Amino acid sequence: MLSHGTIWHAIDALAERYQLSPSGLARRAGLDPTSFNKSKRRSADGRERWPSTESIAKVLEATGATIDQFTSLLNTVGAPVATSAPVASATIPLIGFAQAGAGGFFDDGGFPAGQGWDVIDFPTTAERRAGVYALEVQGDSMLPLYRDGDTLIVDPGAQIRRGDRVVVKTRDGEVMAKILTRQTPQMIELLSLNPEHPNRSFETNQIEWIARVIWASQ
Repeated sequence: MLSHGTIWHAIDALAERYQLSPSGLARRAGLDPTSFNKSKRRSADGRERWPSTESIAKVLEATGATIDQFTSLLNTVGAPVATSAPVASATIPLIGFAQAGAGGFFDDGGFPAGQGWDVIDFPTTAERRAGVYALEVQGDSMLPLYRDGDTLIVDPGAQIRRGDRVVVKTRDGEVMAKILTRQTPQMIELLSLNPEHPNRSFETNQIEWIARVIWASQ
C-alpha cells in the first residue's frame, strides 16, 4: 500500500542503493540538499509532507533508476536493500566539449574510444559503467541550465525519448547538448538550453550519434 512511510522508505532505499545519503541523493538530482531530510518529512504541526512527483522524477533521471525499480522499493519496508549489481565509486572517461568534436575520441556508436581522455570518479553500477563517460561544459552556450565547468554524465546505451537532455555529434564534428523535441526516421529536432541560441534541426544522415545525459553536476 502506498503510504507516507513507504514512499519515504523507497527514497531512502534508493539513496542507499547508490551509496548516497538522502541529502546526497537530493543534491545529485539538483534539489535543495535538505529536501529529503527526515526533519522535512513532517511540518511543525505534525502534518505529513510528501515528496513531489517532480522531485521523484528528477531522482530517477539523476540515478538512472526506472519507475519499476522505484516501485519495487515501496514493498521492501524492513527488508535489506538489495542491488542487482554492486555500486562503487568507479572512474569514467572525461573530456571537454571543445575537444569532443575532434576525431578519434568516439566510435561510430558514440562510445568513448582512443587516447587523450582524463578520468573522474562517478558512482555507478557495474552493468551501467561500460560506455558511460563525462563531458565538461566549456563556455556559456548552455546557460542557464549548465554553467562553465559543470560536468555532464552521458550514457550512449540509454534509451532516448522526447524531452530528454541529450548530447549530439554531427558528421561535421559539432558536439552540442540540447533537449530532444522530436525524432523521426528522417529528422531530429533539438531545443537549445540557452534561449539566446537557436534551436536546431538535422536530417538523420547528418547525425553521427546521439546519447542521453543521465546526470549533471550543478
